[in-house]
Amino acid sequence: MPDSRENVGVIGATSLVGRPLISQLTSGGFMVKAFTRGCIGEESNPGIEWLGLTTQELPHSVDLSIPIWVCVAPIWCLSSYFPLLEMYGVKRIVALSSTSIFVKNSSPDSEEKKVAHMLAKGEEELATWAGQNSIEWLIVRPTLIYGSGNDKNVAEIARFIGKFGFFPLIGEAVGLRQPIHAEDVAGACMSVLVRDDLANRSYNISGGEKITYREMVKRIFIAKGRSVFMPSVPLWIFRIAISMLKMVPRYRYWTQSMAIRMNQDLVFDCSDARKDFSFNPRPFILSEEDV
Repeated sequence: MPDSRENVGVIGATSLVGRPLISQLTSGGFMVKAFTRGCIGEESNPGIEWLGLTTQELPHSVDLSIPIWVCVAPIWCLSSYFPLLEMYGVKRIVALSSTSIFVKNSSPDSEEKKVAHMLAKGEEELATWAGQNSIEWLIVRPTLIYGSGNDKNVAEIARFIGKFGFFPLIGEAVGLRQPIHAEDVAGACMSVLVRDDLANRSYNISGGEKITYREMVKRIFIAKGRSVFMPSVPLWIFRIAISMLKMVPRYRYWTQSMAIRMNQDLVFDCSDARKDFSFNPRPFILSEEDV
């Protein structure tokens, strides 16, 4: 187990999972070296040092050792930073991937297939590089992440509801989901980081409750204090609506495949995570901040 007060490098420190992760790390007594491509030094905390992250300008000399790392930026970006990690003497790394690697690999949408391919490539690159350099690696694959009103899942549905007062569903929308809070994802990353007996393997993790897509949306309405209005619409109408919404930057990630999946079960077994590091996520209970 890494010693508390040891340096931990975090790539993607200002991301949805990055923020709760650095909070948990500092609470655990670790010294966080927070690497980000965004704003630097926006938070004052003696346990955090904010550092710029760029692939173009690596430091010429490094007098700081950072043996353990967590990457909560997209895993397909990680290979760009392998030289940086090597310069800081990396010995162990936890990287965040996604169960989308399984869900979107057979999607009819070319962009979604591309995402699945990039996830798979990122995982393969990490395992290969780490094996060649005697570095311990662990991959954490969460399901649908939500939290703090900044995600692209629950928060986007909440904003749609807030703006239009309804949310359209395809058919009964009974496909099962396991939404997982960003704080629980961060907790899983920290849990595997500190376990010396875990290395060179991947874990799927999910939220503490299986609910239908319809129930998930219903709870978002309730959390926002809005009357529940979820009209069922034909797929062809939804396709037209998506085509129009994609012209708005906020909805550019919405696809027709998302509608089709409303009636597909997207659930994953996380029994290994429960057994190996006592993973115990919360049920899907939304706070005001989440929506």
